[in-house]
Amino acid sequence: MSFFTSKKTGVRVAVDFGCFLVGSCLYAISVSVFAAPNQIAPGGLTGVSTILNALFATPIGTVALILNIPILIWASCKIGISVVMKTLLAIVVSSVVIDVSALFLPAYQGDRMLAAIFAGVLEGIGLALILLRGGTTGGTDLTARLLQLRKPHVSMGKFMLGIDMAVVTVSAFVYRSIESGLYAVIVIFVATKVIDTILYGMDAGTGKTLFIISDHSKEIAAEILESVSRGITIWDTRGAYSGQHREMLFCAVRKYEVYRVLRLIREIDKNAFVIIGDAGQISGEGFQGEPPKEKTLLQWLRRKKTSSHPHS
Repeated sequence: MSFFTSKKTGVRVAVDFGCFLVGSCLYAISVSVFAAPNQIAPGGLTGVSTILNALFATPIGTVALILNIPILIWASCKIGISVVMKTLLAIVVSSVVIDVSALFLPAYQGDRMLAAIFAGVLEGIGLALILLRGGTTGGTDLTARLLQLRKPHVSMGKFMLGIDMAVVTVSAFVYRSIESGLYAVIVIFVATKVIDTILYGMDAGTGKTLFIISDHSKEIAAEILESVSRGITIWDTRGAYSGQHREMLFCAVRKYEVYRVLRLIREIDKNAFVIIGDAGQISGEGFQGEPPKEKTLLQWLRRKKTSSHPHS
């Protein structure tokens, strides 16, 4: 059994690394071939690195890696080193590929509109491949997640938009061209749409619903909240045959998040009973529409903390 478990783990790691490598290559082409040569700094720490490259001829990938170090340390302290390991791997791979590709890939310096569009498309595809395997490229998205821990009433999207717009504004002054800032906005817009289409489909409100019954419901709920950042509803249920009262977890997630949820469920309770269904439309916090004000999971965890005993 341990052999098959280790084999599955090895395959998963290989697939993760493969997606990170391909995604990083596409992201590197976006930066090295289309964005940087045309004075476009499309937000995030890569945008900051592109600005510094224009000012001091510093390598974009290396500077991005250095700028990410304090953010990774902050994230490790706040959300745990295990959560940021894939992000660290993705950052290292993408940073190395950006600098290496800049040595031999020809720079496109034709129509800047075409450069912005292709930069956005390639960035979107590359980041989507990385996000599909549970990683990020650090910078804006990781910073936004950490800031949201301090200001939970503000969405990650607003934090990311604020950070990106600040970088874009600075780039317009550095390049002394408002067009550079406007083209950067186009890159961000196109990349966001491509990521949403790949990860969520044409309708960003669709997803999957999961019904989970387990003797370790408390641990599973806490892990989903921490690792996947999805809320959970707890239903008190009773088995018709056994008459046993149990708690069933209900969770709505994006399609690409299903494998992450299933993996953490199996790590906690391999015998958990899980039903997965399609959700034609999801609205609310983290999806679409206004975020709900209820915090049922946090209230439930506080209530269960005193009444539940750890499993042996």
